[in-house]
Amino acid sequence: MVLVSGKELLTVAQNNHFAIPAYNCGSGQLLNATVKACEETKTPFIIAIHPDELSFLTDSFVAQCIDEAHKAKVPVAIHLDHGASYEQVIHAIQLGFTSVMIDQSLAPYEKNVEMTKKVVEAAHAVGVSVEAELGTIGNTGNNVEGGLEEGIYTEPDVARDFVEQTGCDSLAIGIGTSHGLYPKDIKPKLRIDILDEIVSKVSVPLVLHGGSGNPDAEISSAVEHGISKINISSDIKIVFAEKLRELLNDGNLEKREPNVIFPEPMIETEKVVRAKNELFNAVDKAKYYFQ
Repeated sequence: MVLVSGKELLTVAQNNHFAIPAYNCGSGQLLNATVKACEETKTPFIIAIHPDELSFLTDSFVAQCIDEAHKAKVPVAIHLDHGASYEQVIHAIQLGFTSVMIDQSLAPYEKNVEMTKKVVEAAHAVGVSVEAELGTIGNTGNNVEGGLEEGIYTEPDVARDFVEQTGCDSLAIGIGTSHGLYPKDIKPKLRIDILDEIVSKVSVPLVLHGGSGNPDAEISSAVEHGISKINISSDIKIVFAEKLRELLNDGNLEKREPNVIFPEPMIETEKVVRAKNELFNAVDKAKYYFQ
């Protein structure tokens, strides 16, 4: 399957009531595990790369992602997650990303509109989709994405105005999620009522960031009520890290070969990817793109 734009992926998902999973593939191992699990479950998906991940992996990693996408048996988009500046977004487009996010959600509203419009103009000129963010996603602390400690809910009327003014292809909204995993004493709660109101006023696909700690029933409900893309980062990384820690702490100091220490952590990541694909109602949905 050829590499597709974010808009191509999300429009089909929006029309068929499932959510595209976007996995932050912060290493070659996470990438390969994600591709394998999505291919085997026939799930269209997004390879998401945050600017901090990109600076660590270096630009050449994108060529690996593009190669994997072209060989994949399911539709794939490559997405810049939380682009913070015009320059970061343009750089991603030059590297071959098919979808970019400009995140000015912490800026004043007018600045968010202005910057998003500027990115939309440049990206659309070369067929690249644009995701923007309105309201903010909370931040539980240990993650690359950032955010405020307390999230701000997106106002439905403001969301409609924002999409009309900017022409963005999808919109990340704040309805009660946080980046990272929640502390044990915090119980996240999604505001499905706010989601319903935004859906009634906004025509573009809606995106949920920071879905890692919310109960499955809430995430499933959000998909049923109109969320078309969900970002997953912490969930696939934490199981990888836990299994790797277990393998490296077994007392065998001769254990060092990557092809010995990484396969089992990759299997743990695959399990999470399969579960999320199922939760998002995205399993076996690749068929919709081949009609």
